[in-house]
Amino acid sequence: MKALILPKPGKPDTLEIAELPLPIPGPGEIRVRVHAAGLNPIDYKVSPNGNPAWVYPFVLGIDVAGVVDAVGEGVTTWKTGDRVAYMADFTRPGGFAEYTVTVAHTVAAIPDGVSFTDAAAFPCAGLTAYQILTRKMQIRSGQSLLVHAGAGGVGGYAIQLAKIYGASPILATASPQNADYVRSLGADEVIDYNSENVQERVMDITNGVGVDLIINSVNRATAQQDLSMLAFGGQLACIAGAPETVADFQPSSKSFTLHKLMIAGAYGSGSRKAEEELAIMAGEFMALLQQNKMNAMVQEVIKLDKVPDALIRLSQRHVRGKIVAEL
Repeated sequence: MKALILPKPGKPDTLEIAELPLPIPGPGEIRVRVHAAGLNPIDYKVSPNGNPAWVYPFVLGIDVAGVVDAVGEGVTTWKTGDRVAYMADFTRPGGFAEYTVTVAHTVAAIPDGVSFTDAAAFPCAGLTAYQILTRKMQIRSGQSLLVHAGAGGVGGYAIQLAKIYGASPILATASPQNADYVRSLGADEVIDYNSENVQERVMDITNGVGVDLIINSVNRATAQQDLSMLAFGGQLACIAGAPETVADFQPSSKSFTLHKLMIAGAYGSGSRKAEEELAIMAGEFMALLQQNKMNAMVQEVIKLDKVPDALIRLSQRHVRGKIVAEL
């Protein structure tokens, strides 16, 4: 089969097209003929150092959509021909290949009306936003929300979900060239993080109260600043690093809850329940896509050989929405 391989630990520009043997599903596993695979920051972040579980050449790509091609012993929930999507275990070969193998209980059915491309766009970023808002924060109508990097994958999905659940106002940070795009997703106020003081703008918009919910996918430094923008009883979710001095803010007049998120950590937990929960959330998320309540945010569709260049652009943090490779 054709695959985009990482010959050894290295940056995305070391990826190359090669032929690999067809993978065989073991007990409890299914083989998926990949139709589309989404690109994510984890692809370029982990490739330079690799992972102890990887065997080279290794195939990246954790967002996968395709058709069940073969089932292993004991699999009764899926059959050949089923359309499925899932977030792959990043310690195992992924979706930048014509075929890949995964554990059967990690996938969700792609409903009618949802394309392979849209299904491949959301798993990592979309499920991160979905888990934060519905499982961790348990968002309620009328709560205010600040989303950092509103034009990105997690940010864009979070804005749309917050709109569905009645959050108000929805604030987002973005560069000026992405402001209109972020508003189109549902943001009420867009803050230019380059030229504006984010904290001052947030406190001004909320009349000094602060926001109920904050989603930070940027870094520890901005997460630290977020603590001063939370309303009483607020919640902060951190994806790219938690504040360093949380203890300095507790106890205080601004009680808050901190969530440290890494959606891929479900696989590292060794918990089948956690892995099954990913599949359940994927099914719920695709129902929103099917009902046209969510936009998959696919901004660019590329071929497999263009993935290295796209990952380099993604690492420069100037990509809007999602990039998907079609096989």
